[in-house]
This record gives sequence, structure tokens and C-alpha cells, in this order.
Amino acid sequence: MTAFLGEIVGTMILIVIGGGVVAGANLKKTFSNSSGWIVITIAWGLAVVMGAFAVGNISGAHLNPAVTIAFAISGDFPWHQVPGYILAQVIGGLIGAVIVYLHYLPHWAATEDPSAKLAVFSTSPAIPHTFSNLLSETIGTFTLVLGLLFIGANKFAEGLNPIAVGLLIVAIGMSLGGTTGYAINPARDLGPRIAHFILPIAGKGKSNWGYAWVPIVGPIMGASLAAVFYPFIYNGVMITSFWIVIAANIIILAAAFFASNNKSRMIVNKAA
Repeated sequence: MTAFLGEIVGTMILIVIGGGVVAGANLKKTFSNSSGWIVITIAWGLAVVMGAFAVGNISGAHLNPAVTIAFAISGDFPWHQVPGYILAQVIGGLIGAVIVYLHYLPHWAATEDPSAKLAVFSTSPAIPHTFSNLLSETIGTFTLVLGLLFIGANKFAEGLNPIAVGLLIVAIGMSLGGTTGYAINPARDLGPRIAHFILPIAGKGKSNWGYAWVPIVGPIMGASLAAVFYPFIYNGVMITSFWIVIAANIIILAAAFFASNNKSRMIVNKAA
């Protein structure tokens, strides 16, 4: 198996388990309906564990474009392989979402709420606010990538790293995931969102493309910050792209902040 195929398979497994638990919790007439946030966060952690064990020795089991980009920034992964990995991850996410759709086929028509169906495929904010939503995804992914670097630096037991990463995902979901649904992975959101857009899901509603950039840009911002933060704080090494990453994050967050404020003013003025 090639690394490209490995990333497809690993990300597919991630979405089959992760998207599957959300479908079971959200869709009507399933035995697991309304099973809740705790069940969802635990299953997503296990999804990462299974995906990592499946292809870790083949592709490194990035399963996440933000992780791939972070490793490239830190010098641990060649830049020329980044586009191929990202493409594979998005394809794997799309395939995994199609499998979830087919598995729950009769339950889509039984579920009236379009937002509950969309949540099976992609994330959305609990309170729409561009700056806060983007910041949440940035912080969540910063925590994820920093945790990956911590885990990688501690050789505590051969083969247990995926379990530690799965626990990290559970912790992030329980602590930071309540604001935006913790995409913390562009492929986990984009691939399934494309599937939602193209599949003939009964009463599915819109795919919310206006929000789709947040779970793409936010995770990349957070991952890039972690990639330059870790070597600077722990090893005293300022990598070449340090200030570029810092400046880019500040500019994007500032733009999101002003956009959110302008939108809020428009809403207030319209209401008045």
C-alpha cells in the first residue's frame, strides 16, 4: 500500500467511526438516538486510534491536512508530499461519509431536522460569530498539534502512541469542542461536506458553504502556530517561518474580528 492510499484508508476509517457515531446520535429511529456529547467525543477519539493503527506504519497516519502542514513547517515532513497527502485525506473523508450515508440509509427520511443531518457530515457553530468560531478552531487545533508533539517526544511505550492521541482527541472534544463541534481537521469537515452536497439525502437542506472556510483556515492556523511554538519554547529554536506564521495568524484573526463587529453593527442597525 502506498502512503497516498494509506491516508485515504486511514481518513476513511476516521469518518466511518466518527461520522457514524454522530449519525447514530442525531438520526431518528436509531437505537442510539440522543446518546449525547460524551458518547460522540469518546467515539471520535477511538476513530483516531483505529485510523492511526490501520495506516501508521504506511503513511504516518496524519489523517489531517493541518497536521501534515504543521509537520512540513517544523521540518519533519517534505513539502513536496503535502499536496498529495491533503488530496488523499479529503478523498478519504468523502468516501467515509458516503459509507455512513449508506449505512443509515432509511434513517435520513425519518429525520426532519436538516441541521441534524448536516451535523453527521460537517461542523457548525453553536453561536455563529466569525471571530470566535475561527479562534475556537485555532485553539483546538493548536492544542491537538502541541499534544502530538508532546506525545512524540515521550517514548513511553512502543505502539501506544495512537491510544494517547485518541485520549487527546477525547479531551479536546469534551473541553473545547462545544463551541464549533471541534473540526480541528480540514479534511474531516470538507470531504464529508462535499458528500453532503452531492448525495441525494432526503430533506437535507443546505451544506452551509458560507461557514466551510472556518474549519479549514482555523485548523491550519492553529497547527502552524503549534509547529513554530513547540521548538521555540521547548528547544529554544526559532524556525525560519516563525514570524511569518505569527503575522499571518494575527492578520487573519484581526480581519475576522473586524468582520464580526461590522456584521453585529449591521444586525443592530437593521433591528433598530
